Amino acid sequence: MDAIIRSVDQRDWGAVTAIFNHFVANSFAAYPEEPVADEFFQKKHEAVADYPFLVAEAGGAIVGFAYLSPFHPVATMKTSALLTYFIHPDHTGQGLGGLFLGRLMEAGRRLGVTNFLAHTSSANEGSIRFHARHGFAECGRFFNIGTKAGQTFDMVWMQRIEG
Repeated sequence: MDAIIRSVDQRDWGAVTAIFNHFVANSFAAYPEEPVADEFFQKKHEAVADYPFLVAEAGGAIVGFAYLSPFHPVATMKTSALLTYFIHPDHTGQGLGGLFLGRLMEAGRRLGVTNFLAHTSSANEGSIRFHARHGFAECGRFFNIGTKAGQTFDMVWMQRIEG
């Protein structure tokens, strides 16, 4: 895929929100049932500005985003971080997820992260397969933690430890 991966900037928040809200409305990849406002991700980014927040741009449009965030705010857990990524459905299956993952893990290593975590809905089997293909193993599960569109789901935690 011919995409440029770069750091997010002010002009990207609308596109980031639109991609996320697509998943809010159409899948279990995003947990909310109601759309979020542009400020949702802008505030997330501002809260952890030392961590990368990336977008993928193809053909002049934002087609995905990804970010790394601390797993927990205490210093004793600074080597653990949470990965998040969303790619517009028209651009999945083209290697963009792997590119995002590689860039986030590289940036995480520079921050001293050795424990990479991801969580996903049990109804999002594609995400579970993606992480497994990239060396993540299921490390925990919260059973029946949420209900969306009348369907109860588990939260599946996956982990990859480096070094």
